[in-house]
Amino acid sequence: MDNPSPAVIRQLAPADTELARELLYVFGEGFEDKATYDPKASSKDYLEKLLTLDHFIGLVALVDDRVVGGIAAYEIQKLEQERSEIYLYDVAVLERYRRQNIATRLIDALREIAVERGAWVVFVQADHGDDPAITLYTGLGTREDVLHFDIKPEK
Repeated sequence: MDNPSPAVIRQLAPADTELARELLYVFGEGFEDKATYDPKASSKDYLEKLLTLDHFIGLVALVDDRVVGGIAAYEIQKLEQERSEIYLYDVAVLERYRRQNIATRLIDALREIAVERGAWVVFVQADHGDDPAITLYTGLGTREDVLHFDIKPEK
């Protein structure tokens, strides 16, 4: 493997609220969106509850016990067949740890979890212009061009 990573990949457990906060910091840095991914925005109780949910999958990459990358993913049970899909919602690695195969190792760990859960696919979205993400995902899967719409909840 080119540029082997010193990172240890770990799945978050309910007691890992501080690691979840560190992961939020990594997402805020990686996406340049510190307001959305504010580590202080969610209470410890909320994070514990989230980390107990079967459909939430949080993975972190640790270097010297510090979160340097991670994934937030969700398992979706399907209606049309007895199967599920894993939606890789967020993946980020701190800039100084990029190009060390950390993102690929995180996704590979998620793929193993998908196999264990019997999911038939892991899917992820990438924005036009996010060339590093598109390159990463192209090397791992089949590209589908789709449209994404945000629909505001209203009564």
